[in-house]
Amino acid sequence: MQFGVQFFPNFRPSDKSAAEYFAESLAVAEEAETLGYTHARSVEHYFERYGGYSPNPIVFLSAAAARTKKIRLVTGAVVPAFNNPLKLAGEIAMLDAISGGRFDVGFARAFLPHEFRRFNISPDESVARFREGLEQIELLLTQENVTHRGQFHSFENVTSLPRPTQKPRPKFYIASTRTADSFEFAGRAGHALMSIPIGPLKDLIPIYRKAWRDAGHPGDGEVMIAFHMFCHEDAKLAREIPRRQFEDYFAALFESAGEWTQGTSSKDYKGYDVSISRMKNFTLETQIEAGGAWVGTPDEIKNIIRRLEGVIGKFEHASLQINFGTLDFVEAQKSMRLFAKDVIPEFS
Repeated sequence: MQFGVQFFPNFRPSDKSAAEYFAESLAVAEEAETLGYTHARSVEHYFERYGGYSPNPIVFLSAAAARTKKIRLVTGAVVPAFNNPLKLAGEIAMLDAISGGRFDVGFARAFLPHEFRRFNISPDESVARFREGLEQIELLLTQENVTHRGQFHSFENVTSLPRPTQKPRPKFYIASTRTADSFEFAGRAGHALMSIPIGPLKDLIPIYRKAWRDAGHPGDGEVMIAFHMFCHEDAKLAREIPRRQFEDYFAALFESAGEWTQGTSSKDYKGYDVSISRMKNFTLETQIEAGGAWVGTPDEIKNIIRRLEGVIGKFEHASLQINFGTLDFVEAQKSMRLFAKDVIPEFS
C-alpha cells in the first residue's frame, strides 16, 4: 500500500483565510514527499464551506508541483459536468508538463445538489455529461485534429495544446462511492478507481476488479481510498484533539448534500437520500470502528488498517486528510510525521 496526502478544505472565511490554508497545505505537500508519502491530491467543489475553497484543484497542484520533485499530483477529482472539455484538456496537459509527467487525473460526476443548481445543470444529466466529457477529454489528449459532436459539447478539427508529457496521456482515475455501474465502468475502461469509505466497498471493489480482468487489462486494477488521519502517541489525545474537526466535516457534508434527504431526487443518484441521512449520525468512534477514520496511536491505526483490509480486501493507495478543517497545524504536522515513522513502514 502507498500513502498520500489529500487536501479537502472545510471551513468558512471567518475560520481561516485562503492564504493561510494554502500556505499550510503546500507546506504539508512539500514535507510529505520527504517523509515517503507518494501523492498529493486536491478536490473540486464550490460555493460552500464543504470544499468551497478548492474550485480548481489544478491550480493548487501546479503550486505543489513547484515545491516537490517526486510525489504524484492527483485531482480528486475534476468534474467534467462543470467544465468545458477543450479548456480542461489543455489545463491537464499544462500541469502534466509543469510537473514533469507526475500528474494523475481523477474525474468525478459531482453529487451536491446546490452545485448543479448554481451551474444551472440538471443532476439527471450527470452520468451523460460525465461520460461524454471523459470521452472528449481522452480524445483531445491522445489524438490530434479531432472532431466530436456530443450532446453537451462539440468541436471540429481541434488539436489541443500543449500535448501531454506522459504518453499517451496521464493516468485516469474514476471517482465512485456507491453505484455498482460506476465501479464496473471504471474497471471495464481500464481506469484506476478512487473512493471514500462510506459505501458498500466490500461488495463494489470486487465488481471493479472483475470488470478490469474480464476486459483483458493486465493486473487487477488500482484502487485509492480516502481517509481522515490523526496519529498521536497518547490514545486519549489522539481522539480529543481532532474530534471537533472530524465531526464538523460530516456536519458540513450533510449541510451541502442534505437536499437529497429533503425531497430532491434524480435517476442518476438513486439511494443518495439514505446514504446522506446516515452521515448525519457519524461520530468519530463509529468511523474508527468502521475503518473510515484512521485515528489513534500508531498501533491502533495499524489495527484499523488491518481490520479494514479484512473487510474490503487490500487496496493500492490510501489518500489521507492531514490538515482537515481547523485542526491545529502544528498538531497536523506532528501526526503526519509520526504516521510516516511508525505506520507507513509496516504496510509499504
